[in-house]
Amino acid sequence: MRGESLSDASLTGGNAERRSKGSGRQPKGAQTGLKALLRANGLSLVLLMLFIVLLGGQSVSGMYEYNEERSEHGERPLGLAEYLATGHFLEATAENWESEFLQMAAYVLLTAWLFQKGSSESKKLDEKEGVDRDLRQSNREDTPGPVRHGGWRLRLYEHSLSIAFLTLFLLSFILHAVGGAEEYSAEQRAHGGRGVSVLEYIGTARFWFESTQNWQSEFFALVGMVVLSIFLRERGSPESKPVDAPHSQTGSE
Repeated sequence: MRGESLSDASLTGGNAERRSKGSGRQPKGAQTGLKALLRANGLSLVLLMLFIVLLGGQSVSGMYEYNEERSEHGERPLGLAEYLATGHFLEATAENWESEFLQMAAYVLLTAWLFQKGSSESKKLDEKEGVDRDLRQSNREDTPGPVRHGGWRLRLYEHSLSIAFLTLFLLSFILHAVGGAEEYSAEQRAHGGRGVSVLEYIGTARFWFESTQNWQSEFFALVGMVVLSIFLRERGSPESKPVDAPHSQTGSE
């Protein structure tokens, strides 16, 4: 009798499981719709929101600052739409993007080859990690298309992150030069001088001062991130080692 009861219970449980799967119901506690979207993409959405808000703040404050300069030369103030088309705005925006994308490109490339003992930002010193494996032998079903196709697609894809950041850096570098040349030329003409071409502006001390003052700050921040993560912790952050990890532990896990 006991064996029959266990068998019946097993069949009942199996039928219930099949009914649950067949009904398409989500497991208890699972989030759906907007909540699920926000949870799955919260980091990028918050960062994008902060970018938009701060870019708006830069635009408005930059317009007021630029109009103060114009009023000193007896020129009429510009509206926001007009200001956004000026070299002043383009130069200020692009020179910051330029340094950020240079920072990220350099960090991606340097962390592929160099190590820092004890830092959560470094690969382990004496172990091969998942990012180092040869994906030409991967048999995962959910692997990205370029990995399945192999050849030149895979060679391009396995370095696509650094390529993307370097491309964005070069585009920002060009925009910085274009906006800077326009703003520099306007200043020169206001004082009776002549304007300069983009290539001429790239050859000025001002252009390289603007660039290097931002570049050095980005690399200084990276030094801080790498070194401070050896000794300090942030519970819950993937950029930190576990709180109880020894200082000598390299990598986040």
